Amino acid sequence: MFKKILIANRGEIALRIIRACREMGIETVAVHSTADANAMAVRLADESVCIGPPQSKDSYLNIASILTAAAVTGADAIHPGYGFLSENAQFARMVEEHGFAFIGPKPEHIETMGDKVRAKQTVKALGLPVVPGSDGAIENAEEGLKFAEEVGFPVLIKAASGGGGKGMQVVREPEEFAELFNRARSEAKANFGDDTVYMEKYLEKPRHIEIQVFGDTHGNAIHLGERDCSIQRRHQKLVEEAPSPVLPEEERDQIGTLAADVIKEMGYRGAGTIEFLYEDGQFYFMEMNTRIQVEHPVTEMITGIDLIAEQIRVAAGEPLSITKDKIRLRGHAIEVRINAEDPDTFMPSPGKITQFHAAGGLGVRFDSAIYGGYMIPPYYDSMIGKLIVHGRNREEAIRRLRRAIVETVVEGIKTTLPLHYWILQQEDFISGAYNIHWLENKLKDR
Repeated sequence: MFKKILIANRGEIALRIIRACREMGIETVAVHSTADANAMAVRLADESVCIGPPQSKDSYLNIASILTAAAVTGADAIHPGYGFLSENAQFARMVEEHGFAFIGPKPEHIETMGDKVRAKQTVKALGLPVVPGSDGAIENAEEGLKFAEEVGFPVLIKAASGGGGKGMQVVREPEEFAELFNRARSEAKANFGDDTVYMEKYLEKPRHIEIQVFGDTHGNAIHLGERDCSIQRRHQKLVEEAPSPVLPEEERDQIGTLAADVIKEMGYRGAGTIEFLYEDGQFYFMEMNTRIQVEHPVTEMITGIDLIAEQIRVAAGEPLSITKDKIRLRGHAIEVRINAEDPDTFMPSPGKITQFHAAGGLGVRFDSAIYGGYMIPPYYDSMIGKLIVHGRNREEAIRRLRRAIVETVVEGIKTTLPLHYWILQQEDFISGAYNIHWLENKLKDR
């Protein structure tokens, strides 16, 4: 087992990894930008190293600085968390070439799944259902329009190297195709340095269902059930729950087993999430995230399994500590992402937290690195925490989450907590009758 792990990240995920390491008796190194010198992770890690100025490109994306910090502190391994370099195959490869263990998948799997076209081709060959789409990249608007007319409008243009809704355009009419195709390519180039796009049939009212998978270096592969992440705004998840309120147990077992079989066939190592669109009882592969997810706590709440600790064990060469026959899904869990944003306009709200109190009580978990007096910097993602609850059933979990939101105090800045409370009052959410477009449609009439 590792003696010291460097955490190449910040915020709540850095703190989450520190907590797991401390319980495992592993020392930690927190790297930080100058803007994060007073961050909670920096305060609680055994060691800390400043790796650059506030801008991500000069600090959290600076591979040379991170590797140097690992070397000078004598770290055995590097955990990338999520975001930043977590799905950068070059970084994973360089980590291993410099003699450190990378707590994540093999570089070749990150590379394959990071290219949306290759990912779709790979999983299709291994038996996963996919949305009808182009076999590869679409080179120009003329070729794209021909494909759209073959599968029928509406269609979705997506960046091959993208994510988070960037470089993505829905086209409903032939007349608007050329303009939106060029816009998607421009967005893809600006955000990912790659203007390659591909296309697929656009589903009108799907849900976003993802399967948590895990593989080790001993040929074992499992799934830990699904998460429903359909409450979204601009393709960004806001609320996640497990299990899905609409997925029958038989379908859960079928798609979960299929996902586990796929990563076993791949020889996949570590945590991963296979994401699907789900409509009319059918699953369609969307993408695979080769890292731990923001929403991993809801899976931990219903399984009782520490996914970060499992990542570390697998990266150290140990077999999975859990087997399929030992996994039990208990109760229901819901997570809301708390962003430092105006809940009505969604404008960022960085600044000083003047007062802070985290909700508590039975079945309540608050994953965050904020504290009273903490200054939220304007340079990074606006998410400042996650409020997660667990109940014996979905109804209890909803009631508990409402109570926990009311108890949570974050003053000095604006947050999205009022928006989450409003969502929990909506009849469509209470009944589970929502899809990935539901929130944006509701907000138009709010």
